[in-house]
Amino acid sequence: VQLQASGGGLVQAGGSLRLSCAASGRTFSSLIMGWLRQAPGKEREFVAAISWSGRRTNYADSVKGRFTISRDNAKNAVFLQMNSLKPEDTAIYYCAAVFDYRDYASDKMNYDYWGQGTLVTVSS
Repeated sequence: VQLQASGGGLVQAGGSLRLSCAASGRTFSSLIMGWLRQAPGKEREFVAAISWSGRRTNYADSVKGRFTISRDNAKNAVFLQMNSLKPEDTAIYYCAAVFDYRDYASDKMNYDYWGQGTLVTVSS
């Protein structure tokens, strides 16, 4: 599986960005997808995950109500809509994937495939 993340950039606090992750190489609709991020000097942390059907999602408490994860299995893509952005959301955002026959989304997935990351910078 190859993952390509895009959509990062510089935005003012309160603004919005939409990240995209295009997947290729394996049946996308059987992959659980996630977004994780790593801020400078910090460990990588979970942001959101979505089950292969799209019916189940999971969010970190810090982004609940502001971020929305979605997927389009026909286009082999997963998205992260980020609204009401805060300076503390500044990080490199990674999309990740794992195959699992169970249709669920956990904040503790062990992902097998990773994209290259896209930088999100939120100015105050």
